[in-house]
Amino acid sequence: MRKAEVYLFDKLAGRIWEREPYGFAFAYDDSYRKSPDALPISHLMPIQEAPYIGETLFPFFDGLIPEGWLLDIAEETWKLNPRDRFGLLLACCRSCIGAVSIREVKDGK
Repeated sequence: MRKAEVYLFDKLAGRIWEREPYGFAFAYDDSYRKSPDALPISHLMPIQEAPYIGETLFPFFDGLIPEGWLLDIAEETWKLNPRDRFGLLLACCRSCIGAVSIREVKDGK
């Protein structure tokens, strides 16, 4: 199961992961959620205790993935499957434009 930490302005805001046998989940980090200055990562994903669950990658995260020629370069350079949207998110969004960044969590961390 692949998973990643989601940072907002370089603060750990939450985690996103694949669910078995399919689908995705995103949950805000407890300490982030309880912080008085916490902001939601998206207006469509307000801060809540319960995780968000979906059968497909959430539109907010899918929107972070580059498009066009930049995506073509990433797919060719890193030999990425263009249909693996979560894999693209993990590979391309560690340092994307904007306040949110995605950092893959390897097993054992």
